Amino acid sequence: MKANIVVLPGDGIGPEVLAQATAVLSAVGEAAGHEFTSEEHLIGGAAIDATGKALPEATLAACRAADAVFLGAVGGPAWEGAAERPEQGLLAIRHQLGLFANLRPIRVFPELVDLSPLRPQAVTGVDILFVRELTGGIYFGDSGMSGGEAYQVMKYSVEEVARVVRVAGEQARARRNKLTSVDKANVLEPSRLWRAETARIMADEFPDVEFEEILVDAMAMFLLSRPADFDVVVTSNLFGDILTDEAAMLTGSLGMIPSASIGESGPGLYEPVHGSAPDISGQDIANPVGAILAAAMGLRLSLGLEKEASAVEAAVATVLAKGVRTADIAGGGPVVGTAQLGRAVVTALAL
Repeated sequence: MKANIVVLPGDGIGPEVLAQATAVLSAVGEAAGHEFTSEEHLIGGAAIDATGKALPEATLAACRAADAVFLGAVGGPAWEGAAERPEQGLLAIRHQLGLFANLRPIRVFPELVDLSPLRPQAVTGVDILFVRELTGGIYFGDSGMSGGEAYQVMKYSVEEVARVVRVAGEQARARRNKLTSVDKANVLEPSRLWRAETARIMADEFPDVEFEEILVDAMAMFLLSRPADFDVVVTSNLFGDILTDEAAMLTGSLGMIPSASIGESGPGLYEPVHGSAPDISGQDIANPVGAILAAAMGLRLSLGLEKEASAVEAAVATVLAKGVRTADIAGGGPVVGTAQLGRAVVTALAL
């Protein structure tokens, strides 16, 4: 197949980890006979420095014309307090491309169970898919600050809730057929709407899927006490942001987690969940696994290449089983650099 890919390296360690992900994509294309053409564009702090905007028009236009978009990371202390922040570029591209559902898989590899802050028996077998609503809620509500007061409005519509719940329901059907919805319906009015609409969608459209509702504070506790009990979890923008970072630590490192942001049509956006980590930028020590697994998600969800996506995931598992680790997941064992781990994944590919 032919596919047009846009690469957005971003800031900090973004270019380093994304270079390994794109190398894996190139190896997949060559091995499987696909023609992947790619072009690189600016976003985040790098874009602000070059153009004054965190999301230049040229970048947005290229992304709209792409089959899939791959992002490194944005942000850093160099732009703190600036009129335009790098993170505004990320929020804008999600909104402009209509990417309302963020999929974050939390999988604990057997070889890494000892790196989790929890006991190995608590995290063994953990395989959770979070589906986070991405373009609504408090991050996009009216806000302001004056006279010693500040406010930020949380608002959701029935349509916004229904579409992300449908994505989560379909994902649950394709996995272990269980969906957990997380809200704060005992306190927040938007959560009451969320709960009512989610329950209706599940009853009317997904009666075959086991369904439960949990308050967000209880869910924060359950992720530490019984994480292996969960399959697919759907929640709002704010709660999803917090819970997925908490859940990521079950794996031993934020560097292990990929994500996919998808909409009803158009290209998806694929990126690791970690930040730009400017303190380790340029040192060849960042973990590229999250970026590489994000590439696998792009192959599966945007390009429809299931066999190739599974091959990338299997190659990562093979490399980890052989003990090839960056410092954050080495656990006191041998350490390799960002590029060496990426090359090991390419070598392990079987297509």
